[in-house]
Amino acid sequence: MRTHAQAVVIGGGVIGCSILYHLAKLSWRDVVLLERDELTSGSTWHAAANIHGLHDSTNISRIQHYTMGLYRDLEQETGQGCGVFQPGSLYLAQTQAREHQLRLQAAKAKLYGMNFVEVDRTEAERLHPLVDFDGIRCIMWEPEGGNVDPSGVTNAYAAGARAMGAEIVRFCPVTGTEQQPDGTWIVRTQKGDIATPWVINAAGLWGREVAAMAGLTLPLQPTEHQYFVTETIPEIAALDRRLPSVADRDGEYYLRQEGKGLLVGAYEKDMRFWAEDGTPPGFGHELFADDLERIEDNMMRAIDRVPVVGTAGIKRVINGPMIWSPDANVLFGPVPELRGYFCCNGIIPGFSQSGGMGLLAAQWIIEGETQYDMFAWDMARFGDWADKAFTKARVRDQYANRFKIHFPNEERSAGRPARTRPVYDVQGQLGAVFGLNAGWEHPLWFADAPGAQDTDGFTRQNWWGPVGTECRMLRDRAGIIDISNFAKYRCKGPGAEDWLNAVFANRMPVAVGRSCLTPLIGKRGGIAGDFTVTRTADDEFWVIGSGMAERYHQRFFRAVPLPEGTTFDSMTEAMCGFNVAGPDSRALLQRLTNASLDTDDFPFMRSQWIELAGVQVLALRVSFTGDLGWELHCRTQDQTQLYAALIEAGKTFGAGPVGSRALMSLRIEKGYGSWGREYSPEYWPQEVALDRLCKMDKVFLNRDALATTLAQPAREHLVLLALDAADTDASNADATGGEPIFKDGQGIGRVTSGAYGYSVGMSLALGYVTGAVAGDVVDVMVLGQPHRATILAKPPFDPEGARLRA
Repeated sequence: MRTHAQAVVIGGGVIGCSILYHLAKLSWRDVVLLERDELTSGSTWHAAANIHGLHDSTNISRIQHYTMGLYRDLEQETGQGCGVFQPGSLYLAQTQAREHQLRLQAAKAKLYGMNFVEVDRTEAERLHPLVDFDGIRCIMWEPEGGNVDPSGVTNAYAAGARAMGAEIVRFCPVTGTEQQPDGTWIVRTQKGDIATPWVINAAGLWGREVAAMAGLTLPLQPTEHQYFVTETIPEIAALDRRLPSVADRDGEYYLRQEGKGLLVGAYEKDMRFWAEDGTPPGFGHELFADDLERIEDNMMRAIDRVPVVGTAGIKRVINGPMIWSPDANVLFGPVPELRGYFCCNGIIPGFSQSGGMGLLAAQWIIEGETQYDMFAWDMARFGDWADKAFTKARVRDQYANRFKIHFPNEERSAGRPARTRPVYDVQGQLGAVFGLNAGWEHPLWFADAPGAQDTDGFTRQNWWGPVGTECRMLRDRAGIIDISNFAKYRCKGPGAEDWLNAVFANRMPVAVGRSCLTPLIGKRGGIAGDFTVTRTADDEFWVIGSGMAERYHQRFFRAVPLPEGTTFDSMTEAMCGFNVAGPDSRALLQRLTNASLDTDDFPFMRSQWIELAGVQVLALRVSFTGDLGWELHCRTQDQTQLYAALIEAGKTFGAGPVGSRALMSLRIEKGYGSWGREYSPEYWPQEVALDRLCKMDKVFLNRDALATTLAQPAREHLVLLALDAADTDASNADATGGEPIFKDGQGIGRVTSGAYGYSVGMSLALGYVTGAVAGDVVDVMVLGQPHRATILAKPPFDPEGARLRA
């Protein structure tokens, strides 16, 4: 066994072997995989191993399609069979909401050249004569869907990795991972130690235990999961072809051919946790006792849809463990607080994602960034607030609702509240309906009375009207928005200005009280973040950014060493904030302070420490609404006092609280982008008009990568679209994000954000397009159906910025 390696992968399941293979494929040959038992021990060996390409997330669809294509290539490359069966998959919609979901996925498939099309009942019955299609509203066909052999795939990855020089050591449990003073690691085993700059935790069911060796606590929880395989079914035995799988997600089961019978699996409501206090170290190829009564309701729905299931005997039952994160997505990426430690844990659809997951892991480790924005997978989306109670509650909800549609703007209640601020109860009394952002509860919208809840769907929901009332109130008078979940940082010391200039692309403000907007540049020259930086003293700056990306951005901040005597601290928990905006915002705030808020004394993009209602606040003359307004940041212990004063003063002006859904609408009316939607490492500054904020005459993080991207023409451009009112009114739906955009039948882009612009009377969408300009008429595929839209030359609200600077 090697004593030194470029990377050590812990875990010999399908994911660990894929990562090893892709590291070697991307030129790292001096790599080692350590497996405590035999390859495939844990969850891999008993997986149903279904494969499918389409996903609600475009980037996850991309990596799933890569994975499906890779299996055939692996067989040819290694000579190891992967047991690939691709008879296709039929996707069934029993409800209107599922129909909307499938039609939207079909529109995305057309845009990205993926094979996912609607078929009629006659064709569906030809493809799968054993299915009863009564009650089905819509049927989609994915010809490449199917399944693989778990052991075959895992061993193919292993064979490919070994052929390129990688080493695999079986029956070699890791006993410790110890970080050295220089940031590298010693991986301890009974067979010897390995020194390495990278530890990769792909330990599956033992991901928590391996993480604990490095002092990490991962939000993971295993559950039991059952499927069964029937005896031979004569109708299948008589066929000369393999039947497609059936994705009847409204029925909450999955079904495919296995041998000459059928495999049926279920995610039941009466789920069972396993190994709550830790996965047993000796567990390997064991299974749990059968408990088919728990999935009886799901089985009966499967029998109703495919009656031969009810007449077939059961050949075997698989009841084995799988390990989940709180949102059923993988915990993926380098640990922000630990140099050289990479996580890939909590994978559920492993055989649909293994290839893409391995490729992206190798890209991140070797090249410093993935080719796709995968924040939905980034382990940094969770923090310490995702404790054991939260994790269990969310895993229970994810398991029991595995096939439930994730609707746009949906907020699930399991495990909440996790983190609240002092005004939480007051906001609830005012009728706030809350959402979750980085663990924090924050108001989405305000109902007429306490206790209201969201309804969910692809069309306009119960909050659509109240949000409109909030938007019009703010545009006509004023509104008070809780922005406490923005990430807030303080940089202080003699080297503060130099350090911030070395991190961010824009030049930092020179004068006290000045602010600037600045991009943060990623490894490939894209936009890793957007921030407001304010100079509050000669040696002090305040930085405001995305709250959900705070842990993600730590990786970038830690990449530039702080000068001696200079500090950079998160103030997100210590400080709260409100945005008071609208034409009456100045008059409202002036009642609460002796500081002059007149434009001459407090112009746009300036800041001051002022006393407001007896509370010291950092006041910034800026507003994400695109209207006249101020951001007010105060100590957390002063939040209740400040909020009460703002609400009371607002009554005189007919102003009141406004939620984040209204803020979404207001910023889209102004054409403002948002991190994670319009801004991500995939997009270049010149594609979103942020290149003017990149000062190439100074040295900053990833400047060389940015110079490379800026030297190239924009691949696409961010545009604002107005959707035809007749189309949106007829469908009772607005764009929400992800909808393809077509022009003359050709795909030209996709929506990144959408909302109804209540104060301008337009259904609006931001999106990226190529080959189209202002004035062009295009089709936006809302609900998967074409909705006419016009690309706007200017934002419909205050295009010249007169209100903003008033």
